Amino acid sequence: MSTSSPDGKFTVAGDADGVLETPYLNSELPNLLHRIAEEGGYAYATMASLAATGDIRAAEAAKEMAWEQLHSGPWNSVVPIWRDAYSTSCMHLAKIHYGNCEFNQAIKVLDMGIIMGGMMFRDELNAAISKAMEKARRSVDKSESEIEFVSGDINVAEVQHLLPRKSLSCKLVGKSSALSLEAFLKDHYLSGSPVVIRDSMDHWPAKNKWNDMNYLRMVAGFRTIPVEVGKNYLCPEWKQELITFSEFIERIRSNDTTTVETTYLAQHQLFDQIQELRQDIVIPDYCFTGGGEIRSLNAWFGPAGTVTPLHHDPHHNILAQVVGKKYVRLYPASLADELYPHSETMLCNSSQVDLDNIDEKEFPKILDLEFQDCILEEGEMLYIPPKWWHYVRSLTTSFSVSFWWSGSEKLDG
Repeated sequence: MSTSSPDGKFTVAGDADGVLETPYLNSELPNLLHRIAEEGGYAYATMASLAATGDIRAAEAAKEMAWEQLHSGPWNSVVPIWRDAYSTSCMHLAKIHYGNCEFNQAIKVLDMGIIMGGMMFRDELNAAISKAMEKARRSVDKSESEIEFVSGDINVAEVQHLLPRKSLSCKLVGKSSALSLEAFLKDHYLSGSPVVIRDSMDHWPAKNKWNDMNYLRMVAGFRTIPVEVGKNYLCPEWKQELITFSEFIERIRSNDTTTVETTYLAQHQLFDQIQELRQDIVIPDYCFTGGGEIRSLNAWFGPAGTVTPLHHDPHHNILAQVVGKKYVRLYPASLADELYPHSETMLCNSSQVDLDNIDEKEFPKILDLEFQDCILEEGEMLYIPPKWWHYVRSLTTSFSVSFWWSGSEKLDG
């Protein structure tokens, strides 16, 4: 049976015959296929109609056709209806897998619909994943004891040789315990001054849960996520992959003992995709300062040694350190020209300077510039003002959440 919740969101039921019901998709499909045909997608419409009857070959063919359209040019040039077409194909294929009790395959294809598809069927995709996850979790051993990612402290002096030159020798970012909203507004938001805030996330369920590998496996292990492989996005060997969360956890565990390339879950809107993890965090009250609105919540999860190169972002940012420790270096926005930004439009918010291996001949100004830095400890939040340049390195396995928000033009202007 299918139902509708009081807020209008869809719920999907798997009935006794193993059917994953999708009432909204069923009702909208004729109109959607008509619109797709008008965009030249006659072959897709034919395959999708067959897929709706349970034809797995047609479902796979339709998914492949939509995938080709998504990769026909730059992402922002894709006709939006093809994103909904991709979600539709993923749901048809998932329904077939679900009916065959192939729950892991159903979850994988539904995740692809969320990651790459449009918003039209997002609620129904999420509801379908919840039902498939219920089935998949029945095969998981829930009796396993906690396995910690980080089980002890580190001596910063022992890892300082891994940090950029002059680290922790200039001005440290100030730290404040349970900073009031009034003090945050007056002393940091309005003046554009970074600060580390302590004791403001002790009530998050994530603080007690995310350091446990088995908890994350149980909640998200079957889910497919996009990860970055390689040093960082500015390096030529850098690439992206789609793997399951469980596979990602295994890569983190093996990172220090094998030659596996560093794998990083970076700037991904994980909490839009996996609702159970979203319930483990709370948007800090500081993010509502200025009367603006939340722009994005992003996850940053990876082993020790992951690096986000020197760059700046357009919004107010609170980086919340849930598991592990990070080193963060900050340069004010006023030093932008001295930080040698890339000239290409796509990378103009990133510096050409590799702080881990500075070329003094090519970038002579960089060593004389003043900066602030800090060790961001587990349970602390760092406020990064808009357009402040920052470099980040994980000192341990690390799981962080960034909250971007825009303030009112009156206050920010």
